[in-house]
Amino acid sequence: MGKYNDLFQRSIKDPEGFWGDAAETITWSRKWNKVLDDSNKPFYRWFSGAELNTCHNALDRHVDSGRADQTALIYDSPVTNTIRKYTYRELRDEVALFAGALRGLGVEKGTTVIIYMPMIPQAVIAMLACARLGATHSVVFGGFAPHELAIRIDDAKPKVIVTASGAKEGAKVLEYKPLIDRAIAESHHKPEKCVIFQRDLVKAALTPGRDVDWNEAVATAKPAECVPVKATDPLYILYTSGTTGKPKGIVRDNGGHAVALRWSVENIYNVKPGEVFWAASDVGWVVGHSYIVYAPLLTGCTTIVYEGKPIGTPDAGAFWRVISQHNVKVLFTAPTAFRAIKKEDPNGEFVKKYDLSKFSALFLAGERLDPDTYHWASNLLKKPVIDHWWQTETGWPITANSMGIEQFPVKPGSSTKPVPGFDVRILDTNGKEVPAETEGLVTVKLPLPPGTLPTLWNADQRFQESYINPFPGYYFTADGGHVDKDGYVYIMGRVDDVINVAGHRLSTGEMEEVVATHKDVAECAVIGVHDGLKGQVPVGLCVLKSGANRSAAEIQKELSLLIRDQIGPIACYKETAVVKRLPKTRSGKILRGTMRKIADGESYTMPSTIDDPAILPEIEEAIKGIGYGKK
Repeated sequence: MGKYNDLFQRSIKDPEGFWGDAAETITWSRKWNKVLDDSNKPFYRWFSGAELNTCHNALDRHVDSGRADQTALIYDSPVTNTIRKYTYRELRDEVALFAGALRGLGVEKGTTVIIYMPMIPQAVIAMLACARLGATHSVVFGGFAPHELAIRIDDAKPKVIVTASGAKEGAKVLEYKPLIDRAIAESHHKPEKCVIFQRDLVKAALTPGRDVDWNEAVATAKPAECVPVKATDPLYILYTSGTTGKPKGIVRDNGGHAVALRWSVENIYNVKPGEVFWAASDVGWVVGHSYIVYAPLLTGCTTIVYEGKPIGTPDAGAFWRVISQHNVKVLFTAPTAFRAIKKEDPNGEFVKKYDLSKFSALFLAGERLDPDTYHWASNLLKKPVIDHWWQTETGWPITANSMGIEQFPVKPGSSTKPVPGFDVRILDTNGKEVPAETEGLVTVKLPLPPGTLPTLWNADQRFQESYINPFPGYYFTADGGHVDKDGYVYIMGRVDDVINVAGHRLSTGEMEEVVATHKDVAECAVIGVHDGLKGQVPVGLCVLKSGANRSAAEIQKELSLLIRDQIGPIACYKETAVVKRLPKTRSGKILRGTMRKIADGESYTMPSTIDDPAILPEIEEAIKGIGYGKK
């Protein structure tokens, strides 16, 4: 038995002992009565009776224990040509002052605050200031459409909204104030105040009586001390897409969250206090909450707030420059970022310009890591490339190659093994466990470990309907996959990515893996399209690599043969549309559901999360070109 097996078995058989030990790395103002309170299943609670403050654990205790002059946060913005560093002392002082400003506006323990910000340090400061006061923050991705923001205002009912005057998206400046005004006009709940951080790139006109200038509020504020809260009190609400169209407010508690994220940094990512951890994401998504803000700071690491893109700011060497310049040990980003880099710089010429000697591993998550991208990154970097899988709901990884515990050989296409605390089980549609190597529905046996969602915001019944009722006693991930004979987990995508071709259930994710191996394909998506004869047939959409001067007909024929060879004629893969780019959310996920509706000729609403609405007409034309979509 290796170290991983010992830890994993203990986490499942003795969760109270395991997480009780892990909790010793956190500073508590009052210790718990019980590590795991299971008196109201399925609403499990961790560290009931305990009190702490998350902001104190992220900042003040490091200042008090000798890290005051260590860099806590690096703001690196190629879009504004700015690099600014904050020590732990400087960040604590700015957070305490802004918390004082919020307190002056009536924010206190139990209040909710919406934060609608670009990737600037003030976003992190606002989040930590709320945590300092015991208020619950809800970060909404900056630039979200006013209607989507209004829905979240009505659900979270914030006393205050914190925002900035705008952001830079490529060459364009996006003004936030008009978006905020339209959202508040539409929402039934009206926040009392809006705090606006004025950026040099655009100035916002303030609404008298409601809007407050950030700098003016801070100028007259007194620093606020940390307010102890219950371990089970909410730290934040983060909205994720719901199948009904109404977003689900994922609740994160204070105690379990601090314990789990602190544990994860050293055990999963193998990053120690004082080292530099970079999650190239956005604070509007769960990766930003967990691994830009809370986990690195709870651990005493240096974290990076990056306002830029993997390409175009200024080139495909952007990530290598940041890693080299700031001595990054681990980078965590989405596979789509690396596919973008691969497309622009297929031979990896930019890597040669930078010193990556301090860099130890690349972690990828957010969508399936196709084997082709894995091999490309692995061969280029000559460092471990780790696929890991988790969800907004869990807040931290469910499966990973836990580098700080025991490094396992990589199997491309697998996110390796369950992380300690997550008892992953593969079930059939009747709720029975299936043998190894058998496709099924991915679940986690309850209780979930600390740091995962205890419920949904003001929606206990919806929590049960969405996650518990499908398979009582298990958390339903809504993903399909299997476990191999060595215990490696393979996630093949959302359950609705499994298509039924003439009675055969086939994974479009598996087909994507095959398509991605074609030498000229930079990025791809495979969707199931309605077919009168077979029920559904797979259709591919591909982005070709730079310099691939091939006709669409050639590519289509070769991919059809490739699928036939790798999966079999049963897949009935015949049609491929070659496109310039794929539609994605701002966090990099491909909008397969929207493309499926286009191909089936159904009406669809423009997804609020789309990064570029202008792309969908291009997709419609490409799909029409291969005989699908509205006639």
